[in-house]
Amino acid sequence: MTEYAARALLPEGLHDELPPAAEHEAAVSVRLVQAFAAHGYQRVKPPLIEFEESLTTGPGGAKGTEMFRLVDPASQRMMAVRSDMTVQVARIAATRLQKAPRPLRLSYAGQVLRVKGTQLRPERQFTQAGVELVGVRSVAADAEVVLLAAESIAACGNDRPVTVDLTLPTLVPAIAAFFGLPSAEAAMARDALDGKDIAALDAIEGPAGALFRGLLQAAGPADRALERLAALDLPPVARAEVDELAGLVAAVRAADPKIVLTIDPGEYRAHEYHTGFGFTLFAAGVRGELGRGGRYDMVGPDGGTEEAVGFTIYVDSLLRSLAKPAAPAFVYLPFGTALADARALRADGHRTVAALAPATDAEAEAKRLGCSHIFLNGAVRPLAA
Repeated sequence: MTEYAARALLPEGLHDELPPAAEHEAAVSVRLVQAFAAHGYQRVKPPLIEFEESLTTGPGGAKGTEMFRLVDPASQRMMAVRSDMTVQVARIAATRLQKAPRPLRLSYAGQVLRVKGTQLRPERQFTQAGVELVGVRSVAADAEVVLLAAESIAACGNDRPVTVDLTLPTLVPAIAAFFGLPSAEAAMARDALDGKDIAALDAIEGPAGALFRGLLQAAGPADRALERLAALDLPPVARAEVDELAGLVAAVRAADPKIVLTIDPGEYRAHEYHTGFGFTLFAAGVRGELGRGGRYDMVGPDGGTEEAVGFTIYVDSLLRSLAKPAAPAFVYLPFGTALADARALRADGHRTVAALAPATDAEAEAKRLGCSHIFLNGAVRPLAA
């Protein structure tokens, strides 16, 4: 391997995006933000790097291990590179937009960087795009966010079946607290449900163990899951959460019956900071989740909390659900083409490649540069194959 080739190697989980894929990704990000804007969500643009404490407050507490850190030479304070933009949007809503009318609708799109990837998503740098709906708790707000997530994916051209997998990450803690389970046993139950480990759940005795096993058996299509959850003798707090989830399912179904809904009441990984329902978006045949969302508490500057609900789309995963972009068509402009003609072509939507020196064979030169058309005698003509 040459010295230059060695320098061109990139760390694991990082890669260069080449034409036309890079342009396609940018265009998809724009379409997502446009879909958000159509529903009244206004875009914010937080910085790539902030003081560490800002990124680990509130919902950011669950993301601390994912962040790269460095010392700011100016302030000598620890800084971190964002691993998730939700935390930053929550900070903006709680501080800069603290007095803005609620409900507050914000959107974002930008790059994030993580210390390591996962087996399903090995990428460590990728684009997030999403929304946060701040200052309201209602089934209508939750349904708006779930429906917008599905609609924005469809707006980008996805024609694969999309599944919205709903979960209640606070359900197991509510049951454990009601029955007074030791913290270690409660944590074990949560991990066992998340990992679908029935053997571990069998070790939990009494009514709590029976409920945990019932939750595991309830996972599946939304209607069946709600029917099985309804049959469980849940504590009041847990029952209220399930009833709220049932209302969300009904609201989403009423607005768009085509959306496929499933429920996994025991899943909690990647939903650790959610204080209500959570959801994950999957597309048939696509590696990794397309996005995640849910309800959480936003921490204000005075230490108080404000409820919010939102989602983020992982644009790299979304791109895997879309058709590969076609190579763009370029029009070759022979050397000496009038500037007015070139401008007129671009105004009509053509992409032009101007020759920078005379060519003996203009058509051959146009093909060498990847052009599909050439401008000759005042007209755009296709090049022979």
